[in-house]
Amino acid sequence: MSKLYALFDYELNLSKDKSIEEFLTVCKKLDAKIIQYRDKVSDIDTKIENLIKLKSSFDGKVLVNDDIELSIFCDGVHLGQEDLALVDIDFKNAVEKVRSQIGQKTFGLSTHNKEEIELANTLDIDYIGLGAYRDTSTKKDIQSVLGDDIKKLAKLSSHPVAVIGGVKVDDEIDFAEYKVVGSDLYLYY
Repeated sequence: MSKLYALFDYELNLSKDKSIEEFLTVCKKLDAKIIQYRDKVSDIDTKIENLIKLKSSFDGKVLVNDDIELSIFCDGVHLGQEDLALVDIDFKNAVEKVRSQIGQKTFGLSTHNKEEIELANTLDIDYIGLGAYRDTSTKKDIQSVLGDDIKKLAKLSSHPVAVIGGVKVDDEIDFAEYKVVGSDLYLYY
């Protein structure tokens, strides 16, 4: 059974005049297990405040997107391919460096194709984000839309998989035979 992996995009929620509290209400109603906090616009103090608010008000895991140093305020970090490359161009070294900072906290990595999944299989991470499932307005740099190909790609992963990119509440992605963390969901409400 899939679990809901919800993404709180701070900028998107600001544009829709939605608060963290409103977001959390929806997450609880949908029984989300993981929330990823993505914030590309706020200062460090606002990010810390928001992570603390999410963590103190949510029973599941709270992960921070990209900001490794902020993982001390939550349960782990999710990095994109480019973000991991900024740590070290050798991904094995990069993962070791991130692990030395976050310890055994949850560590997720975005993947988009067979090659990235195969590399991720060799890394000390906890799950992969696989996508984009479909087009999404929150990301401008989508490499490709995987659609139904996402199922065969998920099967290649030795790690649990979270479907990312344009997933909606009413999507029914049958992953019964695969290990699935859940689906990354931009909560539009």
